[in-house]
Amino acid sequence: MRLITDVLTTEASVPDAKATRPVQQNLADRGLTPGEHYLDAGYPSTDLIHDAAARGITMVTPALRDHSPQAKADAGFQKSAFRIDWKARQARCPQGRTSTGWFPARQHGRDAIVVQFARTDCHACPAQDKCTTSARGTRILSLRPRELHETLTGARAEQASKTWKTKYALRAGIEGTINQALDVTGLRRARYRGLPKVRLQHAFSATAVNVIRLDAHWNPRQPSFTPRTSRLTRLSHQLAVRTPKGVAPALGPRNTRLQLRLARP
Repeated sequence: MRLITDVLTTEASVPDAKATRPVQQNLADRGLTPGEHYLDAGYPSTDLIHDAAARGITMVTPALRDHSPQAKADAGFQKSAFRIDWKARQARCPQGRTSTGWFPARQHGRDAIVVQFARTDCHACPAQDKCTTSARGTRILSLRPRELHETLTGARAEQASKTWKTKYALRAGIEGTINQALDVTGLRRARYRGLPKVRLQHAFSATAVNVIRLDAHWNPRQPSFTPRTSRLTRLSHQLAVRTPKGVAPALGPRNTRLQLRLARP
């Protein structure tokens, strides 16, 4: 049985990742700190995963992937192919060359480390085309500080395992809870003006869904909740019954998936 334990209403323009820490803090304030917090790919960041772990919360969520050109093309030397020596403040490339520059920096408002390799090493390297396509012809790495880098590296390695994938599959059940809240309470539509009133509406809606789920749990003979069927699906079933064999039915436009975002009217 899945129950809603927290409701957080924001304007539609607020990124999902901005809601992660407030949700965890709300639960902690009520003594409901989760041991494991399951989220989709829109809610995590390296800083959030690291900070949550320090508070005893394991975020089970897809970690941000390596966005280097080599990783996107799935060819050449990705960041994971470089060995980082944090004490010596150096990086060693797969061809055995050592970096010559190590510069703390700020990137996108976050602490980072820029690692540079010498032109003489990169230009003479037989694997240069697998490492960089920059105009300078040298490889530059952008790293997070050590603790954050190791957190991200560990999360990426873990999510590639079958054990992690099996665990993360548990999150799929929450989509049914969200769908029930939409169908039963009309959660997608704000009935009032102003964020405080919409928050109250969402809290009442969540309470109603919990009452329905508790009733179904305590009265197993009651019919279970049936997920909503889209109009396009119902139409296709009707056409399949009515259309003679050998005649292709003419369907309407493809059904699109709506994203649940709670906006101010």
